[in-house]
Amino acid sequence: MKITLKLLDKFNACGEGIKFVKEKGLIGMEHEEFIENLIIEKKLSWANWLIVRILSKIGKVRYAVYAAEQVIDIFEKKYLDDARPRKAIEATKAYIANPCEKTKDAARAAADAAADASRAAADAAYAAHAAYAAHAAHAAAYAAYAAYAADAAADAAYAADAADTAYTEMFNKIIRYGIKLEEAK
Repeated sequence: MKITLKLLDKFNACGEGIKFVKEKGLIGMEHEEFIENLIIEKKLSWANWLIVRILSKIGKVRYAVYAAEQVIDIFEKKYLDDARPRKAIEATKAYIANPCEKTKDAARAAADAAADASRAAADAAYAAHAAYAAHAAHAAAYAAYAAYAADAAADAAYAADAADTAYTEMFNKIIRYGIKLEEAK
């Protein structure tokens, strides 16, 4: 599919994105090359944005399942007894194999449960952060933390860089799968 200004306008692309792709000379490219250029420019969220707009409905579902499967282990390691996201993936795969009202309803219910799990995990993380922040308000605790943080700065920087690299690699893998889905249409 050729990526044109008319197509991007139809998809309601943001002004910043339109300006960027014009400046980089990407207008008129086929979607594969266009997306590859976005990846090179580290515009992964923009590449993802475009992929979900050019995929068919079932392609979007397959793309979502693939993305979820790439990161489900992270959730399951932290929440060992919470199978809701895994069940949502399985129910959605059943829908892909047999797209009917029954499997659609089951996938929707499982997805709602998985969303609840995600919100609960986020709420717990926010609560833990708030408790930590309140505790750290004490001068002694803050000083101790500051000393620890200064001592561990190099390790933290390395870990942050490794996490950023892993995130980028995973996002690239997911986006490239999306390109393959579009090609298979």
